[in-house]
Amino acid sequence: MEETPRHQCLIYDGSPAKMLPALAAHIKQKLDENIRCLYLNSPTMVAGMRSYLFAAGVDVVYEVAKTSLILTSDQSHVKNGRFDIDHMLRMLEETLNQALSDGYRGLWATGDMTWELGQDKNLDTLLEYEWRLERFFQKNPTMSGICQYHTDTLPRAAVCNGLLAHPALFINQTLACINPNYLPSEARIQPGAATADLQHTVYNLCAMQLGGDKEQL
Repeated sequence: MEETPRHQCLIYDGSPAKMLPALAAHIKQKLDENIRCLYLNSPTMVAGMRSYLFAAGVDVVYEVAKTSLILTSDQSHVKNGRFDIDHMLRMLEETLNQALSDGYRGLWATGDMTWELGQDKNLDTLLEYEWRLERFFQKNPTMSGICQYHTDTLPRAAVCNGLLAHPALFINQTLACINPNYLPSEARIQPGAATADLQHTVYNLCAMQLGGDKEQL
């Protein structure tokens, strides 16, 4: 059975809060596996995640105190409105290395792309980041995570490009699958390639999050 790739994409619409239960359950699972978890999002979403983690049975105060769990809204990687790829990747590398040094099996991270990018919605920047992030995942087998793409707050072209740049799709806490639309960086995706087929897949993924009818991806 083929292992699902560790670099995953979550595409959804509607209220961001509806995805918190699935992500909280996933974080609890990773913590139980002795994997340090990093959650990066807006202050409002960080507060919401705290509540859902408590509801899932996580002792948030304890896990945060011992740095098993990092909940942050830090945007030091956004400089003068521009997303600094090098800064973000350097932060992930340092956090991963520290996790391993502290005795954890690895690092699992998730971030909301709208929050991560800040005002910078440049598609070239987004694609370069995702390609370099995938290479980082390939180089570091103890790294795993989910990039969150909220269709209500990102340009549709950015969501479609994000779909193409991830080898796996996160559906919920019990389901992740190989992404048949994935194109490696060598394929040189053209920024803004939001074809009708890709937009249909995005729509289908959002329907899956609601538990509605869906077609084969």
